[in-house]
Amino acid sequence: MGLEGHLVMLHGMTGTASKMTPLAESLVPPGWGVYCPEGPFAHPSGGKAWWINGLDRTETVPDVGSQISISMDKLENELPPGKLILGGFSQGGAIASAFTSRVSFERVLGLVLIATKTVEASELGKRLIEVAPRPVIWMHGERDPIIPIDEAVRHMNCFLAAGWDVEEFRHGKGHMVDLSQRGAMVRSIEGIARPD
Repeated sequence: MGLEGHLVMLHGMTGTASKMTPLAESLVPPGWGVYCPEGPFAHPSGGKAWWINGLDRTETVPDVGSQISISMDKLENELPPGKLILGGFSQGGAIASAFTSRVSFERVLGLVLIATKTVEASELGKRLIEVAPRPVIWMHGERDPIIPIDEAVRHMNCFLAAGWDVEEFRHGKGHMVDLSQRGAMVRSIEGIARPD
């Protein structure tokens, strides 16, 4: 018997598929597979990125917007077939949100956004109104030094303003996954995979 679908989880800056896979495997609903693609850009500090701020203007990809477009093209071309739950950590979550603009998003049942923000709040807000709402699982730390909680809340509010249901998992920690809430997140992801 085949898989019901795939949980697709995108790593953050300097991440890799091998670093993201254990988290994805700890969240995936029974009967679903895991797919963790890598960003197309090699980060100078190691690992991969979905975009790199401050790329030298002599590079073939001169601006962040172009890099994000390239990343989403790569993701769209590599997605496994069938139903998807799309999520990501930090930069990966921003790409998952931006992916709402793509045709392939029609196969996405819901989003899992962890320690992230939007790269384009006004554009995201416009897009979300045009797309059928999906459930969103949102996790962020109150003491995140990389993406301040206010930025993360602005991101979440884009979904709420467009009428999407958002389940919040706030915690008092930093730029990380709060593993004490993992069980509740798993149940929420299972609810996306198998809605009542």
